[in-house]
Amino acid sequence: MTDWDERFAAGDYPREPEPSPVLRSYEPSIPDGRALDVAAGTGRNAVFLAEAGYAVDALDASREGLRIIGERATEEGIEERIEPIRGDVATYGFPSEAYELITMSFFHTLDRFADLAEALVPGGYLFVEGHLRSASATPSGPSDDRYRFAANELLRAGLGLTVLYYDETTEERPDDRRRATARLLARRSTGGRQSYPPRPPEDPGGE
Repeated sequence: MTDWDERFAAGDYPREPEPSPVLRSYEPSIPDGRALDVAAGTGRNAVFLAEAGYAVDALDASREGLRIIGERATEEGIEERIEPIRGDVATYGFPSEAYELITMSFFHTLDRFADLAEALVPGGYLFVEGHLRSASATPSGPSDDRYRFAANELLRAGLGLTVLYYDETTEERPDDRRRATARLLARRSTGGRQSYPPRPPEDPGGE
């Protein structure tokens, strides 16, 4: 049993974490189809996207996390729209041009970024959020800065795509565990003239 299996089994990690308000706000403007949730955990994005109508591949190395996703999907009646995939993100072979949407929340990997972009269909969307290095104390998230984005690091990683939304914020959470987060929404498209989805009327940066 891995450390994450133990954490999920012990309830040390939320069983039903909420998806990012940025993802939730922009999702209606993203085409329907097939989605991939990378490092799916207990289904933060996978369950939300399946409820929104996507056919979702939920990729994670943890059997326990995938079991919880399966339970949640059954409870919501969306089990036919989620495919659990047990695999290591570091070595997983992402298919080319397979997904309208790929999401990855709070899993730090930049060396697979090009592979994630390649797995998008032309015009497909990539949403990534992760912990951010901060000069202020941020007890939520990893203690080692190696697993946090430096300032603008996630933005630079996405510059091969069309960046539609980017922010770096510090959030005060209900459990008093302050969290610094970077969020990127980008589209696999190029060219000097493009169409852009309207920004949602409510600020998606807040919880």
